[in-house]
Amino acid sequence: MDTSEITGVSYLPRAVDPLMVRVLESTGAAILEGPRGCGKTMTGLAHASSYTLLDTPEAQMAAEVDPRLLLAGASPRLLDEWQIVPQIWNLARREVDFSPEPGRFILTGSAVPTADPIRHTGAARFIRVRQRTMTWAEKGGCLNADGVSLRALFDGAIPHPSMSAAPLEQIVHGILHPGFPGLLSAPSDIAARSMESYIKDIATTDLNRLASLRSEPAVVEQLIASLARSTASEVSQATLRKDMSRTLPAPSEGTTAKLLELLERVFLLETIQPWAVSLRSKARLRRSSKYHLADPALAAAALHADANRLSTDLATLGFLFESAVVHDLLVYAEALGGHVYHYRDSNGHEIDAVLTMPNGNWAAIEVKLGGAQAQRGAGSLTSAVAQIDTAPPTFKAVITGTGFTATLPDGTITFPLHALRP
Repeated sequence: MDTSEITGVSYLPRAVDPLMVRVLESTGAAILEGPRGCGKTMTGLAHASSYTLLDTPEAQMAAEVDPRLLLAGASPRLLDEWQIVPQIWNLARREVDFSPEPGRFILTGSAVPTADPIRHTGAARFIRVRQRTMTWAEKGGCLNADGVSLRALFDGAIPHPSMSAAPLEQIVHGILHPGFPGLLSAPSDIAARSMESYIKDIATTDLNRLASLRSEPAVVEQLIASLARSTASEVSQATLRKDMSRTLPAPSEGTTAKLLELLERVFLLETIQPWAVSLRSKARLRRSSKYHLADPALAAAALHADANRLSTDLATLGFLFESAVVHDLLVYAEALGGHVYHYRDSNGHEIDAVLTMPNGNWAAIEVKLGGAQAQRGAGSLTSAVAQIDTAPPTFKAVITGTGFTATLPDGTITFPLHALRP
């Protein structure tokens, strides 16, 4: 559908679009889920032929009279924020069961509801598609412009050299510029306030919709700040609790675990698992996860970090930049059916991002803020890959902030984040 006719806003192409097309062509329904405000409704409308917004009074009234009324309409039919009318899930599943046609429904949701024994899983009928906030290329309106394609790299392509580099202030702006479509044109101070309000809404309202919390909102906000301080780093729950205890009494281990689970269920938190792989050496794999907030701008807001601070605190900027890179890799890997992990062993060898594909191919990626660090990053990758007892990676890459696009002497590819494409 034409989103401008329905909402008055033209649809901005998203990296998830090709995946949505394939899913709707091959299975009964797509579940489009992700953080509140990331653009799911607009994406759902763009791929739908009819729709109902379940958070409207009209939809609520229909749900009370006969929820099946909400399913009537041309396919694919968008059922926006389906968790507001939970019974719609089983009704949609039954409609899919009795229809030979694929692409009957698009269900969007900003939270994963508590497991319900009455609600069928939807296995073999529904496919989940994760939508995240906008990538660097999406925010810049250059998603379909020339760049370094992740798919092409896995196909063996070598990117054309380019001396196009970004200044540091552009990197700072890109991190502080939220990937929420509604804030694309917002002034920087309004965008920062919006991110702070977003975090406060999560702490005061969103989590309480999923569970009855005894923790005060201030505790949840402090946990989010602790996660932001540890972004792109291996961190344990014990470390998070220790960090929180500097300003507030830290919650118990059980409560901390529950809060982390809830933050994942509202898609505020991304957990990057360690890569499980055999090693050539006697080194041991590190098993701690890395945490990233849903958008680098959220992490900056949680740290109260503005452009002036990030421009002088290069350590914090580096961690947030790595989070921005991992965010975009997650978006593009989702479109390819791949997964993103991290690697670190007891000998100190580390890979910032390991991308694995369904066919067994994989890639090793190092993240460096400065372009001058690319050669050092390539050496670090070579040392880490040498420890891994599996087929060599399809490619090695160093993604930088202020660097250029080139193939280094050892075959490692380096390019800036602003050049990355699906």
